[in-house]
Amino acid sequence: MPTTMRILPLGDTAFTAEFPDLRGAESARRVRQLRERIEQARDAGQLQGIIDLISAVRSLTVCIDPDTADYAHIQASIEQLAQTSGTALAASGQTWTLPVCYTEAFGADLPQVAQAANLSVDALIALHSGQVYDVLLIGFLPGFPFMAQVPEPLRLPRRETPRLQVPAGSVAIANEQTAIYPWQSPGGWHLIGRCPVPLFDAHRERPSLLAPGDQVRFRAIDDTEFAQLERALAKADVPLSAFQTDVP
Repeated sequence: MPTTMRILPLGDTAFTAEFPDLRGAESARRVRQLRERIEQARDAGQLQGIIDLISAVRSLTVCIDPDTADYAHIQASIEQLAQTSGTALAASGQTWTLPVCYTEAFGADLPQVAQAANLSVDALIALHSGQVYDVLLIGFLPGFPFMAQVPEPLRLPRRETPRLQVPAGSVAIANEQTAIYPWQSPGGWHLIGRCPVPLFDAHRERPSLLAPGDQVRFRAIDDTEFAQLERALAKADVPLSAFQTDVP
């Protein structure tokens, strides 16, 4: 059954194609699929004048050159592409197993989150690390992955008072999503652990470790293994490919 898509005009140089009835991984996959089909049509010379595509979780903004593009033709063509989309919605990216040290030293909100979820800390760790997460998009900071879906008991609203400094590598949750802060920055999510794997490096061929369409599972480690991995990764003794896995 086709999914409803609506067009939101943004002047004469852009419009947003939105899937208002979808959420989370399903909407992100539909957006990614539509983007791929638009790029294929553009590369084939069928959609002249598209200069940029900006993806969000449930929408895609299409930027066009008003001097060379036929606005009505592009809009109608994308509506047609959306109607023929809807199959092959499985995750299409790489799969990763990332180590996380779930301790109060690295996850300042771990006890409070466990209490709010009516779980022991060990049960919280098992629940969070037992899920396979879809990377919905990269945003907020370079390399910052928004991932879903967090298990129901762990779905808490953002903190009432954001922190001014969240350490790089912090693993956090808010509402239906989990994330890893690639940089030290302000943040309002609940901190439950830390990952030693660097998520962004401008000198890498693919600067962001994760990309929309990837899948991630977390593996709980202790502070000793965290320190060992952190040192090894800093020296490039462990390749990032070591964290690529097949997620069942």
